[in-house]
Amino acid sequence: MGQSQNRTAPRSAARGFVLRLIPFSCLLTGVTLAGAQPAASSLSAADAQVLVNRALANELRAAQDSNHPMRYVLHKMTPRLTSTKQIVETKDGEVARLTAVFDKPLSATAEQQEETRLDTLARNPSLQHHRKQSEDADTERALKVLRSLPYAFTYQYAGPADPSSGTIEKFTFKPNPDFSPPDLETHILTEMIGEIWIDAAKERVTRLQGHLDQDVDFGWGILGRLNKGGWIRIDQADVGDNQWRIIHIQMQMSGRVLFKARVFDTTEDESGFTPVPLRMSYFEAIQMLRGDSN
Repeated sequence: MGQSQNRTAPRSAARGFVLRLIPFSCLLTGVTLAGAQPAASSLSAADAQVLVNRALANELRAAQDSNHPMRYVLHKMTPRLTSTKQIVETKDGEVARLTAVFDKPLSATAEQQEETRLDTLARNPSLQHHRKQSEDADTERALKVLRSLPYAFTYQYAGPADPSSGTIEKFTFKPNPDFSPPDLETHILTEMIGEIWIDAAKERVTRLQGHLDQDVDFGWGILGRLNKGGWIRIDQADVGDNQWRIIHIQMQMSGRVLFKARVFDTTEDESGFTPVPLRMSYFEAIQMLRGDSN
């Protein structure tokens, strides 16, 4: 992922804000599994270790794969706004078109404003370049966390997640007491506990749920704080042709950045995934999104 040609990786690799990350893209080396297991387990300790290792290795390979760009629908809800957007991934970064607000089609005025915004974007490549730079910076911050996840947590096999599903196995995770966060981005991992679900047949992660067990201070509390009790849930699924993507994110966290209180209360659902040409430009994506509205 460090090479520029790989920085158009799927959104499942990096979602921008580091707290939305899950161990979908972590390194195999260093993953540890707690020795004890529940009495009602369906996997031996050895088999459970193999499953974790293979699933995390598969997620690493998928996160580094930039050869399967998609278009999809993003439905996002916050306490202040509900929006629906069409998103197209391109070699120049993502391009979005707003299509609904509070689950209602745009008014004629709002539709014209969206057309004007796309016109401005098409005439000013520097705007998209800055967007791409921001996406790349988010990816780099995300990768700091992803590289640390194998060392930051220990995993405990907890048995089948849902006996009716047949193949989904559940693991709990907790901070590794021997982990020393190397940077600001990874400090949050020292206070997060939760569950990770793995499809044993596909050897892919399907769900992660985590919450902060303690307050997390950044810069001895000077830079900010995330409050105990904040939580996140992320679901992933095969969206076709063995391409796995995040389909649901829900996050509720509160805290302080410098001297300003912040609340993160967001639900996102992604659907309608369709492949697009590998080297599609952002100009072509704008035309595609405009064609959808006609």
